[in-house]
Amino acid sequence: MKKNLSAFVLFLLGAFIFACNSDYTPKPRSYFKIDLPQRAYKEFNEPGFPYAFEYPAYANISKEADSTGNSPYWINVNFDQFQGRIYLSYKSINGSSVYKIKTPTGYKDSLVGNSFENLREEAYKMTYKHTIKASGIIDSAFATENGSTGVYFYVAGEAATSKQFYVSDTARHFIRGALYFDASPNADSISVVSDFLEEDIKHLIRTLRWKGK
Repeated sequence: MKKNLSAFVLFLLGAFIFACNSDYTPKPRSYFKIDLPQRAYKEFNEPGFPYAFEYPAYANISKEADSTGNSPYWINVNFDQFQGRIYLSYKSINGSSVYKIKTPTGYKDSLVGNSFENLREEAYKMTYKHTIKASGIIDSAFATENGSTGVYFYVAGEAATSKQFYVSDTARHFIRGALYFDASPNADSISVVSDFLEEDIKHLIRTLRWKGK
């Protein structure tokens, strides 16, 4: 009995020594495999809206809640399978918007005219608010075949959004867009989906057209 016990103890001691001296390679962090859909597009062309564009067949459109009635053409392009969406906010140049203005007695609504310069400056401000979390922001100007111009923003790092843009004819119409996910910002975990949806965002921009005179 003592002989068997001694052999067992020696076996455990040898296994412990071997484990301590053997090389250990930790497995890299991994994420769930994401099945990406086949690209296909359909048109958003609702009566009364001042714009139309093509968006992915695997997305759906919803109106952004607007309690003030000042933003009737704000919509979301929702990607339910990815828990993400593109927020699209439309403003009419030479129209007006309500902004919250800080005063000594609190915030008050203020009606401000929408010039192209003001709307462009606002788009930059909204994007660069993410510099606290972003490791870098690159802006890239573009022009579309439909005669519009704009800027595409690449936001790197752990910011809540990785892609934003604005598109305008600089005379009457202005749209700002931003891609968000219903998840804590993590560039590694959402990069595959974010990169996949980038082509859909650019397709939306390319096919965007303004309606009416």
